[in-house]
Amino acid sequence: MKTVSASEKTPEITLEEFNSVWWAWNTHMHTVIASQFSKAWKPDFERIEIDTPDEDFLEIDVCETNSNKPVVALFHGLEGSTDRHYMANLMRELKRHEFSSVAVNFRGCGSRLNDQRRFYHSGATDDYRTVFRWMESNFPKKEIYAVGYSLGANALVKYLGEEGRQSRVHKAVAVSPPYDLKEGSIRMQQGINRLYEYRFLKTLVEKLEKKRERFPDLPVYQGNSIYEFDDQVTAKLHGFTGADDYYHQCSSKHFYGDVNVPLLVIHSKADTLCPIEFAPFDDLTENAKIQTCFTNEGGHVGFLSNPPGWLYRVILQWFKTD
Repeated sequence: MKTVSASEKTPEITLEEFNSVWWAWNTHMHTVIASQFSKAWKPDFERIEIDTPDEDFLEIDVCETNSNKPVVALFHGLEGSTDRHYMANLMRELKRHEFSSVAVNFRGCGSRLNDQRRFYHSGATDDYRTVFRWMESNFPKKEIYAVGYSLGANALVKYLGEEGRQSRVHKAVAVSPPYDLKEGSIRMQQGINRLYEYRFLKTLVEKLEKKRERFPDLPVYQGNSIYEFDDQVTAKLHGFTGADDYYHQCSSKHFYGDVNVPLLVIHSKADTLCPIEFAPFDDLTENAKIQTCFTNEGGHVGFLSNPPGWLYRVILQWFKTD
């Protein structure tokens, strides 16, 4: 692993400071209130299915503007979709500032289950490449920017690290990324985090059993944790020897040093689902292409702010600064 030298440094910009709403007195309030009660205001869009090389498909929501500004790819988190508030509302703000956007539903997260045995996972950068190729073909005169949230941020960073200078993405933002997938899955089993884990597992297992109607030989899940699901199902479906192998190969902490395009990492120090203590601070500091925005509050993809909309304003500030 290498880091980008100071001679290639992306100019650091002064970002708007995060000011929490007064009543969000702990990290879970930021996380839960934002997730469960935020309204989603998606702009007009076109739902398109694009083919993948393995005879599957991805559902994307396309919002096109007439400007020459970049087109922004958006990637959601675990068991999310393009209808999540953070996806829809960023699409709206991007359109308001004349950016086109392409919001991606991971396999099985759109209007129907995908056609292949596999689903999606934290390191599935093959689908990112499919989306970026489609964007290059359909927006040939526009640069490609990208925003990933949580799991989607992990895979985005992995893609950027894998591609280095060959990246089709010219500028990116990672919001609340997991740095060490194994440590994150262990933390998910502790305290209040078990409630989040239960919600994730409920829909993951439902999808697995629904897909089993078509593929009866799918792996069987017998457990009560994300770690066990990844060990028994995710790893087997996607070519890993087990959860530890999957986590090791896909954790974003291994890829920051090789990122070679401007990347903003936004993360709350109080994020209990993706703990910041597992971040690769040396790589984040030494890679001249990366700027970090670490807030004291904000939860996991929460960031309930006064005035509202801090997260979207900071993302736009990053994208609009040369």
